[in-house]
Amino acid sequence: MMTNTQPNQLDAAHFDSKARQWDDNPVFRERGLKIAEAVRKAVPLNRGMNALDYGCGTGLLSFPLKDELGAVLMADSSGGMLEVVNEKIAAQGVDNMKTLKLDLLADPAPAQRFDLIVTAMTLHHVPDTDAILRIFHDLLQPGGYLCIADLDQEDGSFHGPEVDVHHGFDRADLERRAAQAGFAGIRFQTVFSIAKERESGTQDYPVFLMTARRAGA
Repeated sequence: MMTNTQPNQLDAAHFDSKARQWDDNPVFRERGLKIAEAVRKAVPLNRGMNALDYGCGTGLLSFPLKDELGAVLMADSSGGMLEVVNEKIAAQGVDNMKTLKLDLLADPAPAQRFDLIVTAMTLHHVPDTDAILRIFHDLLQPGGYLCIADLDQEDGSFHGPEVDVHHGFDRADLERRAAQAGFAGIRFQTVFSIAKERESGTQDYPVFLMTARRAGA
């Protein structure tokens, strides 16, 4: 139903304002480690792999994986988040990561192709799921891996009804969309659960990892 009210967008400015405190949240840190662990088990990582972390935030997923990968492009639409990533890169003397301010639905896609794309808790903020899956497919080398971590379908209470995001994803529907975009070998697993206090008590929001491959060797 169309209405004249505009729900809030959690835009780059929102994440800019949160960037400095992001890593202080133990749930965010644990979630990143659990997703990284699941990626490590699902994908045969190696130092020859070029990776893209899309919607990288402060890098809580990719920093735990950086020593098992080749070059890692850290991309986000939030300059504030990328500022934090750049500070971490400098502080830790990391030589295989670089940052790029990027919104793949608005900006030209990078010219390079990747062996691995990871994205954590980003897909539900992307308005056009089918479009971003097609772009991810185009950005992968044949045989490349896509790893998407995000929320299972929920009732809209995770962010609240006033926020304009996808309310998680139905796994069967997302699998169908990924297959239509050209992906094969699609698998899901539950990797984490976020507990939030609600008026009715504690509510758990499961987080899945979907892994898939672009066909070809």
